[in-house]
Amino acid sequence: MALRATLPLLPALVHRVREWPEASQLQARRNAMVASTALARRRAEQVEVEEFLAVLAGTTRTTPTTAPAVATRRAAHG
Repeated sequence: MALRATLPLLPALVHRVREWPEASQLQARRNAMVASTALARRRAEQVEVEEFLAVLAGTTRTTPTTAPAVATRRAAHG
């Protein structure tokens, strides 16, 4: 009797199990994009703070690692 009661649920369960890998991958991709965006914002803010402090100190500091980020940010924001 218990088996007959669960048989109608079986197709829904199979469907969920088959859909899980794709849904999991999509969620992981979304999480990665959110994390990447947050890191890019932090990096840009850090570069901006370093530039501001360099100006206050009277020195111009442009390192090879920060120069592309600054140029890209300035080009993107006009």
